[in-house]
Amino acid sequence: MNKTVFLGALTVAGLVAASASAATLDDVKERGTLNCGVVTGLAGFGAPDANGVWTGFDVAMCRAVAAAVLGDKDAVEFVPTTGQTRFTALASGEIDLLARNTTWTFSRDTDLKFDFIGVNYYDGQGFLIPKELGVASAKDLDGATVCIQTGTTTELNLADFFRINNISYEPVPIETNAEGQQQYLAGACDVYTTDASGLAATRATFEAPGDHVLLPEIISKEPLGPLVRHGDSEWADIARWTLNALISAEELGISSSNVAELSAAPTDNPEVNRLLGTEGELGAMIGLDAGWAVAAISAGGNYGEIFEKNIGENTPIGLARGLNAQWTDGGLLYSPPFR
Repeated sequence: MNKTVFLGALTVAGLVAASASAATLDDVKERGTLNCGVVTGLAGFGAPDANGVWTGFDVAMCRAVAAAVLGDKDAVEFVPTTGQTRFTALASGEIDLLARNTTWTFSRDTDLKFDFIGVNYYDGQGFLIPKELGVASAKDLDGATVCIQTGTTTELNLADFFRINNISYEPVPIETNAEGQQQYLAGACDVYTTDASGLAATRATFEAPGDHVLLPEIISKEPLGPLVRHGDSEWADIARWTLNALISAEELGISSSNVAELSAAPTDNPEVNRLLGTEGELGAMIGLDAGWAVAAISAGGNYGEIFEKNIGENTPIGLARGLNAQWTDGGLLYSPPFR
């Protein structure tokens, strides 16, 4: 009897999980728009342009998912979130996906009940200071005032770094990057600390970027990636494999300029064919049509195109690929196979 009850409980749990897994996809399709949580404004990663159109590296992920699911990269409602509000917005269902330079950690993945669907930027925490301070190392920052965003992994990283090096600091709490930039430029803090990519993006907006330097120390691992709620496996699969499609597309030589041609008929490469829907049934496996990846890649290009357009070396942000290069080029970027 106990075994029967146990199996019955598993069946009920399975039915509940199955029901939950389809909820977000159904909601997005019924609504006709993807509600995507983004940063309140960070150059190159997520910010509205002069016409109010959101652009950026993380924004491109939102548009790719919208294109894959709804066939329209513009069918996105962008919801600006801070370090403090982002998780509440996702947990409450206000947003369907959070794509906002968020670090994948144990507690966020388990205790907060979220699923990170991959890493779209490998980063680490750094320090930005005025060049005139003449400081060459973060270990020389004893007694410094430090602007730091609350509700982020940078708080604990900072405390650990200063404790390990037996030096002290005075935190200056901030809510948003805009506030951090304002406080830093006003001299309210000696140092601004956050992800090194964010510091590079912030410095690029200064009137005199050359007057500010990034110190050499990177004091943490910050694997940044999009995330969804627990208990929504089908939706997590869609977001995960959309990111993987953008990564694989770059490796396979599929770009925004040739994806239409390559998807018109099967090629000699079976993985290209499976990804672009001319062979196999991968789209059906995640509840989407055969052209879902074609739509996602067409939205803003492959991973490399998105990187170069928004934050690459030829942009004001000026970031090299580094760890975010394809694995074939010595980086960490790697997608599981499409088969």
